[in-house]
Amino acid sequence: MKIPLLLGMLLASYAHAETRRPLLVISVDGLDHRYLRDADRLGLKIPNIRRLTKEGEWADGVLGVVPTVTWPSHTTLITGVTPAQHGILGNRRPASEGGDYYWSANLLKVPTLWHLTRKAGLKSAAITWPVTVDADIDYNLPEAFGKRNGGAMDLATIEAKATPGLVAEITKAFPAFPHEWMDDRSRTLATVFLLKQKKPDLILLHLVDHDSEAHEAGPFTRDALGILEYTDELVGQMVAAAGKQYVVALVSDHGFERMDKVIHVPALLAQKGLQADVQVTPFWVLAKDEKSAGVLRGLQLGREIPKDEVRRFAPALATAAALIESAPHTMFGNGRDTVEGKPREVGTHGMWPSRRDFRATFLLWGNGVKARKTPEISMLEIYGRFKTILGL
Repeated sequence: MKIPLLLGMLLASYAHAETRRPLLVISVDGLDHRYLRDADRLGLKIPNIRRLTKEGEWADGVLGVVPTVTWPSHTTLITGVTPAQHGILGNRRPASEGGDYYWSANLLKVPTLWHLTRKAGLKSAAITWPVTVDADIDYNLPEAFGKRNGGAMDLATIEAKATPGLVAEITKAFPAFPHEWMDDRSRTLATVFLLKQKKPDLILLHLVDHDSEAHEAGPFTRDALGILEYTDELVGQMVAAAGKQYVVALVSDHGFERMDKVIHVPALLAQKGLQADVQVTPFWVLAKDEKSAGVLRGLQLGREIPKDEVRRFAPALATAAALIESAPHTMFGNGRDTVEGKPREVGTHGMWPSRRDFRATFLLWGNGVKARKTPEISMLEIYGRFKTILGL
């Protein structure tokens, strides 16, 4: 290697080190951007998050990826690529692969932020972040569970796959930590412990209780708002523990929508005496040929997604003759007996990313972050922002 080139690389490395700041990523599962945008109208008492929006950088919504569900979206946040590229295609693996969750980091097809931090000689931590079992993370409490209780996961399964001795260390500092269920309270205790005792360069935290409540009671309901107000208290504790050195990122994986009914497409076709070669998913119907596309258009089930939009978000679906997304507050089903039914959950996600107002959240606050409101961004952009903060 030539001396000038080597010198340039060394200078660039020093420059990165000079601007490097530790990063705490707090992901609040299902934190729709409307909770922040419409906090006054909703009557939300979230003083800590309001402070972050006032003093930090806050995007006017985050356009997600297909599918807009937890595990693929969280992996996009720390890789900067789509699920089709990073390999985490849903919360669970396809039936052909057994249908279990994408537990192991060995299933990843691309490097993540924790791979880059280790390569740079930095320390990383994760608390119930998806796809972190077997990960090269220095302080790891992976998302793993043998049983669930709402957003809580059994601590016994997590501890069995965690960094050896880490649960015992946290328990020594916080005797109230080791309950049967690891919920957002204990996740926060673990984060505060890491911030004060270990000071890793990167912490990835996944808070889950709000998502569970929004599924059960519906988004923007009294129950969901109450959970977010409690989440705000937890955020305040972590921001205080982070001090002046850290940058705090408040993010989410997807928005949320209330569901009122399910339209069973096969039953509807049969009722009208129509035939069509279609593939039905909860939030869009795919027509496999032009004749079937014409039939679907005639049913007026919802918006037809433009071809350029399909190619942008899900190139693998671009060969379809048409994609029709469901109308607001409506899902599709595969039932053949009744045309209309009730959804299993009051609130849900997984809709097409560009659906009106269905957006995730992105906010930065802390060391070196200037106060500003930015336009809507793509989830694919967030990884690059994280890399810059970490000086990678």
